[in-house]
Amino acid sequence: MIAERGNKSALARSLGISRSLLYYRHLQKAKDWRLKQRIEEVLHENPSYGHRRVAFHLHLNRKRVRRVMRLFGMKPYRRRGRKWKKSKAFRTYPNLLLSNTPLSANHIWVADFTELIHREKRVYVATAIDLFTRRVLGIHVAMRKGAALTIQALGAALLYYPRPGIFHSDNGKEYDARAFTDILDACGTQISRSRPGCPWENGYQESFYSQFKVDLGDPNRFKTLGELIYAIYQQVHIYNNLRIHTILKMPPAIFAEGHQRSKSFSETVS
Repeated sequence: MIAERGNKSALARSLGISRSLLYYRHLQKAKDWRLKQRIEEVLHENPSYGHRRVAFHLHLNRKRVRRVMRLFGMKPYRRRGRKWKKSKAFRTYPNLLLSNTPLSANHIWVADFTELIHREKRVYVATAIDLFTRRVLGIHVAMRKGAALTIQALGAALLYYPRPGIFHSDNGKEYDARAFTDILDACGTQISRSRPGCPWENGYQESFYSQFKVDLGDPNRFKTLGELIYAIYQQVHIYNNLRIHTILKMPPAIFAEGHQRSKSFSETVS
């Protein structure tokens, strides 16, 4: 027992993390995930509710509700803000995240894309993120949106990481394209979608892009498109490897490495 404790302490020191992380199995506490699901149901019926009204509806402390909404990037629909487009998907898939909690790396991936304006030209950035480690696994930048944009981001992730158990996105045509869903079907991956008119159900990506744009800065400060694209990839590298994630208390790549070593260590001693 003493030898095992010493080995784990040495492993934790080598990773630069606390020993307790070696026993860490869930990214989010189960109670936070259950509250997230309850909040999503309230927002589904009352899209404009902020954290105060959600808390009143659930008879809960508003600070707790606000914390969980921030934790999962959940925001109410605002008519004067961004206009959420109605789904044009030809096929419907359930939101599996309403009943599934991310248990390990490559269990659940979430995906979305965003738009940047560089000298009156539109630039699209698509990403695939692991929901357990919050690591950006795949990214692609293009001048046009469409299935090719999202397929390239998915392909970049599949090239280096195991196939996910669940792949979650919104109902946009870029993710509903037959060429895209065929790849997931071939991988044996379950497809999960946000319910129409519920953008907060993919709030993880919304939260990522919101902070990503702040860190990237004004796209027009780059003289050329090439400089902007380089900066985009560089910023993702910083996010993965250097920037401390608020939830993880460390960069996603370091958290992922620690979790993998912990898992391998546990399998070895068991």
